Formats: sequence, C-alpha cells, structure tokens
Amino acid sequence: METAYLESFLLVVETGSMAEAARRLDITAAAVAQQIHSLEREFHAPLLARAGRTVQPTPAGHRLAHSAPALLRELANAKTQVNEAGAAGELVIGTINTALHSLLPDILSGFVARCPNVKVFLESGTTRQLYQAVQQGRLDAAVCLHPPFALAKTFDWALLREEPLVLLAPRSLAHLEPHELLRSQPLIRYDRQLGGGQMVERYLRAAQIAPRERFELSSLVAIAMMVDKGLGVALVPDTALAWPDGQGVVRLALPMRQAEVRRFGVIWLRASARLPLIHHLVACARAVVAERGGPQAPPR
Repeated sequence: METAYLESFLLVVETGSMAEAARRLDITAAAVAQQIHSLEREFHAPLLARAGRTVQPTPAGHRLAHSAPALLRELANAKTQVNEAGAAGELVIGTINTALHSLLPDILSGFVARCPNVKVFLESGTTRQLYQAVQQGRLDAAVCLHPPFALAKTFDWALLREEPLVLLAPRSLAHLEPHELLRSQPLIRYDRQLGGGQMVERYLRAAQIAPRERFELSSLVAIAMMVDKGLGVALVPDTALAWPDGQGVVRLALPMRQAEVRRFGVIWLRASARLPLIHHLVACARAVVAERGGPQAPPR
C-alpha cells in the first residue's frame, strides 16, 4: 500500500473535495481519484460517496480516517528506528502559546541546525490537551507546563524553568508597593481556567486582596500590551516572553513568599521511537533557556 494514497484520502476527507485535495497536493484530480480507487480495491470497500458538490466518507471510510493517522505515525516511527543515526524523519511537537511566542522559535533554530534532515510539525494547545496528545501518540513531545498531577511512569519530563508570579505595572506607578497597586488599580486578570491564572487566584486569596477587575484573557502577550497602554496592572507568571521592559511596563517582585511556581518544560513518552530526536530537542531547549537567563530551573 502506498502511504501517499492514505495521505491523499485523509486530505479528501478533510476538504470534502477531490479537486481541492488535488490542488493542495499539486497533482490532478484524476490522479487523486485513481489513488482512492486503489485504496478501495486494497480494502475491498467503498471509502467515499458523493454528497452534492462534495464527497464524504462512507462508514468504511470513516473507520479508515480514524485509524489511518496512527498507521502513518507508526510507519514514520519505523523509518526513524531504521535510520541508524536517528537524525532523520519527522518530529511532531506540541506547544503552549506562551512557548510559541517566546522560546520555541530559538529552540527550533538550534534543533534544525542539529538535525537538518528532520521535518518538524507543530501543534498548539493547552497543557492538558498536549499531555493527552502525547499520551495517545499523536505528539512526539510537548513544550508545555507540568500537568497539575503526578506523571505516569511511561512519561519523561525535562524541567526548563520555574516561574514565580510577578506584577506587571505601568512605569509611572513603579514607585508604589505591589500589594497597594493590586488593591488600588484595575486588574487585567490572567484567565482562571489556565494553571497560571489559578496560581494568581490562590495568591490573591492568600494575600487577602480583592482586586478591582477590568479584563480577563488568556494571552500573556496581550496582557503586557494592555498594561503598557495604562489599562491596569497584571499578576502573571514570570515567563520567558519579551516583556516591554524599558518602555511603559515594569516587572515588580511580590512581597509575600510564594508557595508555588509555574513549572515549564518538555514532556514525552519514555518508549518513544523518536528518543534521539527528542533528546536533541531538549538539549536545544536547555541551551536557549540558559542563554536567555531568568528564573531557570535548579540543576537536577
């Protein structure tokens, strides 16, 4: 069976059109149709049915669309295992948005320099979504936060940074005490559905501060920009993002001892067929974190 035929089939299912799949693959629609017919002969079942101007998978097609991605991943794993040096093939990396907007571009730059023959795919999501995708084998590794529970023994974890909370405030208010700012200024709140936002909520409760809330959002980049515009102050994890320090925003250390920090790192399955590539990725991540400075993880 040609794996390219399976990839074409999945693209037809995704787009609902052989013509559109052909356009993306840069081949003719007739060639795509021939590939689908070959798969139908292979599986002895019709896989697609026309529905108006689109095509949809038949019941057999639905089953194949569900199982084909895992089959393609296993074949790619086999190619990586056969490669003696482990420095070729594909790597599917998950990432949280904070990493995507800060460390990950530099990490990937170092990784590509080490492994120029590796094709990298990226998928963004929350830490919980990425953890599940790694667990199911849909991702090889994820650059994310440590999940809020103990990891199973099937996982490995490389801690990169430990990030306490800091207060982002307009430079004009930098002379004021952080808790005074939290009580007197509007709060641009970090989304309480996220782990970092829950840390913020616990800190405010421990400090017995009831802030005057103005906004609540999940983007740390947007939060910093809003503080820069004088819309309020924000309690956020001290991430590797390039905060606009030196412009209109300052980072202020909090006066109360923090019981927890946000742990940021890389997670993967110990039995992954792509361990050599993942180890290269982790080494590049550690090098970037060391170069950037900030609240790095202590040596283990």
